[in-house]
Parts: sequence; structure tokens; C-alpha cells
Amino acid sequence: MPGGPQPAPESGLKSVREHPTATVLMNVQDAIDLVRQALWVGLLIGAPVLLVGMAVGLVLGLLQALTQVQEQTVAMVPKIVAMAVTLALVLPWALGRLVEYASDLIAAIPGRL
Repeated sequence: MPGGPQPAPESGLKSVREHPTATVLMNVQDAIDLVRQALWVGLLIGAPVLLVGMAVGLVLGLLQALTQVQEQTVAMVPKIVAMAVTLALVLPWALGRLVEYASDLIAAIPGRL
């Protein structure tokens, strides 16, 4: 193609900034704050199960190193059981936090518009 790249054909669509009746409903800082809160809640909800899995894995790794038993199922089954028990114990609290976050988020919608 002589003369360099050709411009894309007009699709008839305009960006939000070019559209005359467009209004921005949320600024960038609000979006960043919402994502930060969502990540924090996800971290809090997942942390207990992950910490128990990590602690059990560390203890089992030390025991395997001391006894020189290098069987993979010896390490996996206790970790899975410990994480499942932890999830069962923490689930009511985790769901409470998740429902609290969702209700706060939904209640804040009119103030963010």
C-alpha cells in the first residue's frame, strides 16, 4: 500500500468523549476504590483457608524431610482435609462479609451516580 497505513473506515460510532449527550457516571478514582475494596474482601475471605493450607503444607514438608518419605499423597490428602474443614468452619463468617460488602455496594449506587 503506497503512502502508509490507511485509516479505518468510519463505523458511525463515536467515543464517549466525542458523543454530545454522553455523561460520565463514575470517575476513575471511584472505580479504583471499588476494585480495591473488592480485592480486599476477596483477600479476607480467602486468607483463612490459604493460611491453613500453607501451614499444614509446611508442617508436612518438614515431616517428610525428617522421615525421608517423599510420597505426594501423604502431603496432599491432609492439606485438602484441613482446608475443607477450615472452609466449613469459616464459611458463615465469609458469607457474612460477602453479603455485607454486596449490600454496602448496592446501597452506595445512588450516591455514586
